[in-house]
Amino acid sequence: MKALKKNVWASASGEADDQEPPLPYGGIVQAEVNLQQPCPPNQVTQAFITNRFPGTSQADWNNWHWQLRNSFKSIKDLSTFLHLSQDELAVAGQNTNLPIRITPYYASLLSKFNPDHPLRKTVVPVMDELIMSKGEAEDPLCETHDSVAKCLVHRYPDRLLFLVTDFCSAYCRYCTRSHMVAKDKNHIIKRNDWLQAINYIKNHTEIRDVILSGGDPLTLPDCHIEFLLSQLRAIPHVEIIRIGTKVPAVLPQRITPALLRILKKYHPLYMSIHFTHPDEITPEVKKACNMLADAGIPMGSQTVLLKDVNDDVPTFKKLFHELLKVRVRPYYIYQCDPIPGSGHFRTPVEKGLEIIQGLRGFTSGYAVPHYVIDAPGGGGKIPLLPEYVIGRNDNGLVLRNFEGNEYVYPD
Repeated sequence: MKALKKNVWASASGEADDQEPPLPYGGIVQAEVNLQQPCPPNQVTQAFITNRFPGTSQADWNNWHWQLRNSFKSIKDLSTFLHLSQDELAVAGQNTNLPIRITPYYASLLSKFNPDHPLRKTVVPVMDELIMSKGEAEDPLCETHDSVAKCLVHRYPDRLLFLVTDFCSAYCRYCTRSHMVAKDKNHIIKRNDWLQAINYIKNHTEIRDVILSGGDPLTLPDCHIEFLLSQLRAIPHVEIIRIGTKVPAVLPQRITPALLRILKKYHPLYMSIHFTHPDEITPEVKKACNMLADAGIPMGSQTVLLKDVNDDVPTFKKLFHELLKVRVRPYYIYQCDPIPGSGHFRTPVEKGLEIIQGLRGFTSGYAVPHYVIDAPGGGGKIPLLPEYVIGRNDNGLVLRNFEGNEYVYPD
């Protein structure tokens, strides 16, 4: 038993450790190095590497540990390659809900001069984050109320959310879990928390679907991911496992052959990927998604509706078309959750309905996701649709199609 624990809980340096191991960004797991096939950077990224990381080898750039170690974590760091606005500069020294973390890869996609660039707005903080608006709350979804263990949220009858880490490779400024991610400065994995969670799942046979989330599960070392998946797959009543992640969009270098060999062993395994804007769909991201699809992993996208970032039909249509081309099925558009300081990101609900109406009928059904509000107070996901049912007449149900024409179904 002792030898097994040492094997499973290898530290980030590659050495076995009985103590709770740190997350990987402080070191390199030797077994994972240089397993990624070289992916030449896209043109924009290559220019960024030349200017900001001169002399960096392609092997280093494609190493996800290098990406994490060299992430930008302060306004001072960002000022080395961005022309920051006064609003962005003013955040320095302020107590925001989330720290800054942006991988060099994702930083390369940000506009150097335009603070209104969609991707830049999602990861670079501004002073609006400090403004508390009516209805905002630290935990608006009341996940703590449905928490049955330190890292488990059991809200729905047959499925459960397993928060396996509090660390992300990039922090989105509108993060639903800003109340819990990045709060432990040491980012220590609590082994006992994991074991208690697994034991809870074993003892609740109604759970058939486990969603691994966090933080971001794919920031864990391969050995930890395999430990979690193997433990869950050994539970007879767990039918499917899902991984919620933004890593393929912000750290595509993480999708290595070594990781895929692990994931393929634990089917049926699904992945929900957080995509925000079509600017994220680079050659590197396309390669990562195609590798996942070739490994037999069905993927769905989850996109948060954000004011002045993606709040129009053409942007969503382009994003969803690009995702379908790399075998990612648009799954959810989320109304932005009312976390503290999110007022500048949130749109009226009517905007989301307008987007769905502008997609349905005007593109393939596979490109039309569900538009949902995750109800404040712990009500769960509530789907919203434009009004397609007009009413009834003597002949049946009156319906309106995507062109605005009315039809009668003999109901």
